Amino acid sequence: MPSAAELRELDDEELEDRLGEYRKELLNLRFQMATGQLDNPSRIGQVRRDVARVLTLLRDREIAEAEGRAPTTGRARPAVAEEEPPARRTGRSRKAGAEEEFETEDVVRADAAEAEEDEAGAELAGEDGEDA
Repeated sequence: MPSAAELRELDDEELEDRLGEYRKELLNLRFQMATGQLDNPSRIGQVRRDVARVLTLLRDREIAEAEGRAPTTGRARPAVAEEEPPARRTGRSRKAGAEEEFETEDVVRADAAEAEEDEAGAELAGEDGEDA
C-alpha cells in the first residue's frame, strides 16, 4: 500500500495507470469474495483506500491548476497568470429562484429614499388636485 507522499511523486499519467490497476484489483477481489475464494477480506478496504488516495490527488491537482497554484507534484506545469479575485457581492437577491441579482446596501437605501420621495410627491399632487 503506497503512501500519499509516494503517490505525490508520480505524474498524472502514472496516477491514472495506478488508478486503473487498483480498480481492476478491486473488481477481482469482489469476484473472489462472491465465490468464496477470498483469503484476506481486509484487502478490499486497503484497495478502496488506495483508489480514494489516487482520486484525491488527481482532484487536488485539477483544483490547483484551475486556481493557478503550484501543483503538488514533481512534474512542472505551466504557470497560469493570476487574476484578481471577483468583487465580493453584498445584499440579498430580489427574488428567490431568479438570476443572481445582488444590490449593495447603498443602492437599496437610495431606492427606498427615492420611493418615499415619489410617494410624498404623489400625496402632495393629490391634495393639490382635490383643492383645484
